[in-house]
Amino acid sequence: MSDFKKWAETPPLGWNSWDCFGAAVNEKQLRENAEYMAEYLKPYGWEYIVCDIQWYEPEAKDNDYNNFAPLTMDGYGRLMPAVNRFPSAKDGKGFKPLADYIHSLGLKFGIHIMRGVPRQAAAANCPVYNSVHTCREIAHHFSVCSWNTDMYGLYNCEGAQDYYNSIINMYADWGVDFIKCDDICVTEFRKWDNPYSADYEIEMLRRAIDNCKRKIVLSLSPGPAPRDKAEHLKENANMWRLTGDFWDRWEPLHDMFSKCKEWEGVTDTGSYPDCDMLPIGRLSKNGTCHGPQNRKSQFTVPEHYTLMTLWGIFRSPLMIGGNLPETDAFTLSLLTNAEYIKMHKTSFGAKEYLRNETDGKGVIIWTAEGEGCKYLAVFNTDDKKQSREIQLSFPAKHAFDIWEGTEQSVNNRISCEIEAHGAKLYKLS
Repeated sequence: MSDFKKWAETPPLGWNSWDCFGAAVNEKQLRENAEYMAEYLKPYGWEYIVCDIQWYEPEAKDNDYNNFAPLTMDGYGRLMPAVNRFPSAKDGKGFKPLADYIHSLGLKFGIHIMRGVPRQAAAANCPVYNSVHTCREIAHHFSVCSWNTDMYGLYNCEGAQDYYNSIINMYADWGVDFIKCDDICVTEFRKWDNPYSADYEIEMLRRAIDNCKRKIVLSLSPGPAPRDKAEHLKENANMWRLTGDFWDRWEPLHDMFSKCKEWEGVTDTGSYPDCDMLPIGRLSKNGTCHGPQNRKSQFTVPEHYTLMTLWGIFRSPLMIGGNLPETDAFTLSLLTNAEYIKMHKTSFGAKEYLRNETDGKGVIIWTAEGEGCKYLAVFNTDDKKQSREIQLSFPAKHAFDIWEGTEQSVNNRISCEIEAHGAKLYKLS
């Protein structure tokens, strides 16, 4: 097993700032979410606090990107935290003081980065740290992100590796434990001929992390990751996105069943196809984004069960999207269900057992192996409540309902009633 696989022996569990704070998250909000996680979620295995995009932009204020905005940067073209939003970063300290605080809580710290080099670094022709090359020489001016104007992709050249080494070593010095790199899993500017055109930049990141002397988990975005590139992804990253940004609506949740089926059997120790974040709790606090501003998740209670059940049995990484200090009792109960967390950490061999739908409405069943047990997930994709009797093709005498905490005797047959768009999750023995 590659060393970097050992850094994520189970799918990462954490929180990411995007769904609630967008591009405008600040240090105070990160600290508050870390404090909540340390008190309420850490005992169940939640550990990552991830600062998402635009932490280097002083004027960021909501979920929108300010085109060609001035970015905070050092003399080597490396982006730095905007001090007006992250005051502990003053005097060139970067994220080290914040990372130190998060580590003091027993948690881990992550950041979002964009593929490549800042356009303003190329314009200024900044030298690359510890290199004979410059940012202008390595910038691939045709390789641009279709939805963000901050960066150029890099040429496949020696100086480009030097640049990735320089930023990864700086992040390691700060104490970064997790990097979410964006505009790299799919490069949308090339989607008409080669959406995986940044494969060599993925490899550069892998080499830089391997040589930085710090255990850093690597996550790649956005999706959809090409299924035929699964082996390359497994060789270079710990997790990669299966879709574009996932939000709190039933239609994309239903679509995820097909995505999980497409990637069935790929999950392995240290390699996790990623269904994206959990848009639950208090969302979009800084502006409207896929729904009203400052809203509770638009998922119904049954849809919450479907979301958590599918992500759990598929063993997707789990990154909470809502503002943690505002977590309601129901959402907290989902995140602190010990049997669910055990399944997520220890199960294997998840697969679609049955899919019987007409026009996207019906029943879907997934199974997985556990430690001395099996797991069974039953999903009602209909718009109305359903009663189901499931004849199992494997022996089972007892069924523990993980969400309800109840147990029943069964004789290879389970009867259940499931709300519209809801799910049942059983531990069978």
